[in-house]
Amino acid sequence: MSDDFDAVLAAVGPRLRELRRRRGATLTALSETTGIPISTLSRLESGQRKPGLELLLPLARAYQVPVDELIGAPADLDPRIYPQPFTHNGMTVVPLTRKPGGLQAFKHILPAGLTDGREPDPRSHEGYHWLYVLRGRLRVVLGDKDFILAEGEVAEFDTHLPHWFGNADEHPVEFLSILGPQGERVHIKASYRPDNPHPL
Repeated sequence: MSDDFDAVLAAVGPRLRELRRRRGATLTALSETTGIPISTLSRLESGQRKPGLELLLPLARAYQVPVDELIGAPADLDPRIYPQPFTHNGMTVVPLTRKPGGLQAFKHILPAGLTDGREPDPRSHEGYHWLYVLRGRLRVVLGDKDFILAEGEVAEFDTHLPHWFGNADEHPVEFLSILGPQGERVHIKASYRPDNPHPL
């Protein structure tokens, strides 16, 4: 029983780190929101500090999730997921998976005109990314390529390659993404079609 309890506690730190990274938050910003010192947050995420309610409650409020999600408590075999949407750089992101780690699924909503006049700012990070456009037209800058994904089109790429997403026109865009650690690749391959002209 003690081993099980220790395993649950050991998993909290990595889960908190992954959740913070998914939200695009820094330790500094999280510290300001929760009132928890940066050093404590860092030690908590690295597993050097055991999580107590005095730390988990403000973190759950900041992330707008139940405490049991932070500690990975069983969901009583209920397979339903109750997404907690959040906004990142004007884009609404809806998590579609319950637990951090492994493959993560999201729905992204870019409102009309969000990236009008905005220069692409490609970034790279660890992992592998799969995209599927539900509605609208998505502009994707991937390395030195700049192309458009229309409704129903799919792309997959290594996120070490600098990438950026934006509206291809004045309309909103909705797309699904699956993001996973390097090596956990989705088996639907991207097709870059240079014969598919785009207006940009």
